[in-house]
Amino acid sequence: MAADEHGKIRWNPWFSAFVRVQYGLALTSTRHGETTQVAASKVGKYATSESGDTLEMIERPLGGVSFVLADGQSSGRGAKLISNLAARKAISLLAEGVRDGAVARAAHDYLRAQRQGKVSATLNIVSVDLTTRTIVVSRNSHCPVLVLTGEGLRLLDDPSEAIGIRSRTRPVITELPLAATTLVVFTDGVWTAGQRYGQQIDLVEVVSEVLAGQFTAQQMADIILERAVALDQGRPADDISVLVLHVAAKEDETDVRRMAVRFPVP
Repeated sequence: MAADEHGKIRWNPWFSAFVRVQYGLALTSTRHGETTQVAASKVGKYATSESGDTLEMIERPLGGVSFVLADGQSSGRGAKLISNLAARKAISLLAEGVRDGAVARAAHDYLRAQRQGKVSATLNIVSVDLTTRTIVVSRNSHCPVLVLTGEGLRLLDDPSEAIGIRSRTRPVITELPLAATTLVVFTDGVWTAGQRYGQQIDLVEVVSEVLAGQFTAQQMADIILERAVALDQGRPADDISVLVLHVAAKEDETDVRRMAVRFPVP
């Protein structure tokens, strides 16, 4: 496995001031000679003290890892409480070996019961399942997931509802082979970036450009986040989170797993 090196991005001066948290993670599947890089970048809405998005990671009991990205209704501390409720329930069940679809439904039921069906949250679960040798994507969000495989770039954009409101809400599940694959998952702060200035991000174009540049997963997440913040003229109109998963061939025989987290201390 290649070292988990995050090449430096050229930051705009205003951009570096708004990045709240960055995560980087590199994992190795030693049995089949693949490396999985997972990285995320996130920033809170302009002039709010806390991002309403929650990102959590858990190792799966039968092998692999799962990532949970929740976006609570509205923004700020109230949204953070909502997204935390959903993410914590999902993480606890994944740690017990519950399947992803059942986890998403349980998180919905829990949030709806705790808040009497009055608040919502989007919920994405992305799992690298080493038992089935697949990537499992569970969506309860109007935002699509971008997937690049050997067959090209496509969107996972089947209609899906946020959790917490309607009683029969279910996730949209997609299972992909654990092969040379790149996934881009994001919250609606990316999807709506620039709208108040009459602009909208062209994610297919941005992701295609990023993938053509042979960047690491962390660099991909950073660039997509930077583009979204730039469209909002340096003042994000909503919480923004980007999660990138990239599977590639191993470059050496090292079996080390690596994880790095970086965030500014106010």
